[in-house]
Amino acid sequence: MSMTPPPGWYPDPHAPHLERWWDGTAWTEHRRAPQAPAGPVPPSPGGTADAGGTGRARAVALTTAAAVLVAAVVTGAVFLGGDGGDPEAGAGPAATTAAPAPQTPSPSTSESPTADPGVVEDQLNGITFPLPDGWVPPEHVAEDDVVMTTEGTYDCPGEGTVCRHGLVISRTVTGGDGKSPRLLAEEDIPDAADEAFDRDPVGDRPYGGIESHEVVKSGQVAVAGRAGYFVRWRVTTAEGPGGYVQSLVFPSSVGTESPVVVRYVFDAGEDGPPLADMDRITEGIRSVTDAASGGGVGSSIGPAS
Repeated sequence: MSMTPPPGWYPDPHAPHLERWWDGTAWTEHRRAPQAPAGPVPPSPGGTADAGGTGRARAVALTTAAAVLVAAVVTGAVFLGGDGGDPEAGAGPAATTAAPAPQTPSPSTSESPTADPGVVEDQLNGITFPLPDGWVPPEHVAEDDVVMTTEGTYDCPGEGTVCRHGLVISRTVTGGDGKSPRLLAEEDIPDAADEAFDRDPVGDRPYGGIESHEVVKSGQVAVAGRAGYFVRWRVTTAEGPGGYVQSLVFPSSVGTESPVVVRYVFDAGEDGPPLADMDRITEGIRSVTDAASGGGVGSSIGPAS
């Protein structure tokens, strides 16, 4: 799992002459003019700071602070009153309350959130996902490649600490060797079920293990205009209500068009998300290079197998 810089002030990637607040996960709209740390008060010629020296140091400090404040206000006025070329130009203040600046690299702009709060982006595979009601971007999630989760957590019915009622995971298929989306989906679904409902990454069994499964749905599907295939299982677990897991495979629309597998993990029972969300999310997947491209259940597609 990659490490991200801690919260702090960093150079604004869109306006290098300013600093922008990074909250540890994403850029906020708070900006300020760069501020140099105040130096120590110089001693008097006699080796100690007398009352006059202290007064002069305070006067200098106040003058410096005032100059910084004026510079920040002027910079903010210029930034807020720009020519409109930058879509973010008037989005936030130019200066806020100072905070220590960590000595770590500036976060990459590729980690910035998408402009639409109702969409999450898988930059590696060049696709975006819609966020249905009750779903949020991942936060404090141990699993790799999660693009969204249901809100909140609960105590797992078996081993482990906390569970979530729903997860959506997006990964690039490795070792596909030219296999069709159908074959890749059928090969992936057992692993998807085991990782979701049998043993977690640390070896615990949050649901007491899998007792049985049945295929409830499968077939061709168009995803962002590309021909794909999905398989959905109903899983019965030793503890708890069990759940549903789905493997969806389709060719990426970027790079070498490597296959992408999207896994859906839904708890069953009244607390689990509606199964219709699987289709809603699939229908809303879009290519980042062509947000208006087609796709979704029932769209016209070519052979997937």
